Amino acid sequence: VQLQASGGGLVQAGGSLRLSCVASTRTFSRYTMGWFRQAPGKEREFIATISGSGGRTYNSDSVKGRFTISRDNARNTVYLQMNSLKPEDTAVYYCAATYLISIPTLERQYNNWGQGTLVTVSS
Repeated sequence: VQLQASGGGLVQAGGSLRLSCVASTRTFSRYTMGWFRQAPGKEREFIATISGSGGRTYNSDSVKGRFTISRDNARNTVYLQMNSLKPEDTAVYYCAATYLISIPTLERQYNNWGQGTLVTVSS
């Protein structure tokens, strides 16, 4: 499956952005989707994951209460709503897909990746 992420940009601290990731597959609802991010000079970090039906989600502690993952299976799209953004949220954000039905939080558990979209939060 091919993934295309979009929605990144420059935002002031405290602001909001919504990232989107469109998947090119007829079986989108079978995929568990995830968002990761990679800040300059740092390793890629898990952010959030959502089950195929959308009924189960899990966020990392670093974004709990600020970021929300959701999906629209009719549109083959997964979203990441980011509120109360901080300068330390600055990173390239990646969406990823996997057939795993557990709660995958590791990079190696995903086998399909989008190209990334840059989010820059100014102070």
